[in-house]
Amino acid sequence: KTRGSRVQPLEWQALGRQLGVAGKLQVGEYALEPGTTPRMLLLRMRQGKVISHRFTIVEGWSVRELRVALARAQPLRHDAAKLDDAALMKALGHGGMHPEGRFLPETYQYTRGDGELSVLRRAFDAMAVELDKAWATRVTDLPLQSKEQALALASIVEKETGIAEERPAIAGVFVRRLRIGMRLQTDPTVIYGMGAAYAGNIRKADLLADTPYNTYTRDGLPPTPIAMPGRAALQAATHPAAGDALYFVAVGDGSGRHVFTRSLAEHEAAVRQYLQRYRAAGTTTQ
Repeated sequence: KTRGSRVQPLEWQALGRQLGVAGKLQVGEYALEPGTTPRMLLLRMRQGKVISHRFTIVEGWSVRELRVALARAQPLRHDAAKLDDAALMKALGHGGMHPEGRFLPETYQYTRGDGELSVLRRAFDAMAVELDKAWATRVTDLPLQSKEQALALASIVEKETGIAEERPAIAGVFVRRLRIGMRLQTDPTVIYGMGAAYAGNIRKADLLADTPYNTYTRDGLPPTPIAMPGRAALQAATHPAAGDALYFVAVGDGSGRHVFTRSLAEHEAAVRQYLQRYRAAGTTTQ
């Protein structure tokens, strides 16, 4: 209970001296649940038990999706909101680097007063650590010239499947294609190259329209990653499954799984089966 505005501060000061917290209180946001006593609050403030908030970077997000989510995060301070991608990377200390794929999907904790740059800096550093680990332990004879290429491949693997155990097999398909000079021909890179023009489906004209990210019209990997790959995708890209499959297509039963085949004829047969299941499910294709 309080007995007036002049007395209350003195009571807090007396309690602070009694608890030995005078001059040791840490500034921050603290929870005041029902039943919290002045003693409990002062002890929390001495220990610095501030409220912790969370921000999650989702596997497969593009940098554009990441920035939209950051703008909505509260009470995160939006100190990067007015920066374009180039200025953002410069503010993070990596000027000239493309931001795509550079932030590790993970849940990051922050406290009131922290900003977007603080979260992104930790996410960048975490990705750098994981990429270095994956590259240092990579299998021999990978047709990749650098860890940046491994990151690009991992981002494609991330976008191609949500089935964890399939990632090494899908990485294996792309690695074998790279070895023999076969184009990757992967839809996620085309979609990325379309940018805001992508409206939910890909037409034949989109596959023929040349962009730096169209792996149907251009050889090799795209010039940058196309998404934020998680740890499993990084490991898959640097430790692809052995085998002889050069193609894969969705099963079409709603499981998200794929059929892997060795030849174009086998692949075309698998595509026909996929289309039959797709149409049987009552949907239409374009």
